[in-house]
Amino acid sequence: MKKTLITLAVLAAATGVAQAQSSVVIYGTVDAGFVSERGGVKGNVNKLDSGVASASRLGFKGTEDLGSGLSALFLLESGFNVDSGAQGKDEGLFGRQAYVGLSSKTTGTLTLGRQYTPWYNTLSKVADPFAAGYAGSAKNLFPANTRTSNTVLYTSPNFSGFDADVAYTFGEQAESNKIGRKIGASVGYSNGPLNARLAYNNTANDSATTEVGSGRNWLAAANYDFAVAKAFVAYGVNKGQNSAKHNNEDRFAYSLTQASAAPSADSNNILVGATVPVGPAGTVMASFIRTNDKTVANADADQWALGYSYALSKRTSTYASYAKIKNKNNAGYTVGNNSNVGTGDKAFNVGVRHSF
Repeated sequence: MKKTLITLAVLAAATGVAQAQSSVVIYGTVDAGFVSERGGVKGNVNKLDSGVASASRLGFKGTEDLGSGLSALFLLESGFNVDSGAQGKDEGLFGRQAYVGLSSKTTGTLTLGRQYTPWYNTLSKVADPFAAGYAGSAKNLFPANTRTSNTVLYTSPNFSGFDADVAYTFGEQAESNKIGRKIGASVGYSNGPLNARLAYNNTANDSATTEVGSGRNWLAAANYDFAVAKAFVAYGVNKGQNSAKHNNEDRFAYSLTQASAAPSADSNNILVGATVPVGPAGTVMASFIRTNDKTVANADADQWALGYSYALSKRTSTYASYAKIKNKNNAGYTVGNNSNVGTGDKAFNVGVRHSF
């Protein structure tokens, strides 16, 4: 009897250890707001929108300790629209993110699947005071290069504040490895109030019959926390076909008869901005972005943006933001937000975001 009890106790302890070594977390964001858009050719638009500040999502992520500093990990993340309950437009079941991989404390992390690009992580986490959301999203004027499927991503450990990552996306075409191929990389330094990063993105444009080169993007970004305010600055260079696609694909956003200028094959972007804490729970966000089209079309654009977020708790916040774009020489940029591209050259939104 005593042997049986001892055996059961040992098994129970072993089970507890096994459970402690692996975990699965359910998480998500639910974001909805009122959006008012002005300036588009189709007239003013007032709507209830989903994912204004941050895209609404439901996700599952897990890790398993494999011993000797090695662990397995996975993440599955699905987008949805709060206003309708529908899945994200043209999005698969786990169309936001879906990957599996291995992580080592000494050698870094390797993941395979659908993932954010090093470029987008630099734009949203380092460059933009609006974190690629609200009306002031940097995606309105900067190339987004958000996610890629069929991607292998390596992220290095942190070495005295320095880290790097590199991504390779397979085109999966029999004719040539170049068709559909994408390459990305970034290197950064973060220490105390300073966070700086340099990113690169390359998108092949070749087809089975034509070699047309690639779209290439470089982005240098930094922010510095002065305590009374955090300053942001970024500079981007875009070369080649499809290097600077518009946030929207509607080239008739401002005219039913005159198409906006085609996306530039030679341009640069500059951003300056700040976030300012106001009281114990408020944050003011502001930015100015300029896009300089260096081709003959000279289709430049400027964006001014201002926003405010108030934390009701650690997980819930309310917000309001406004942005205006000045399109020049038939440029066709629109003011969107984190999840939608917008219809006009100005927009106001107010909403609530809850994370769990």
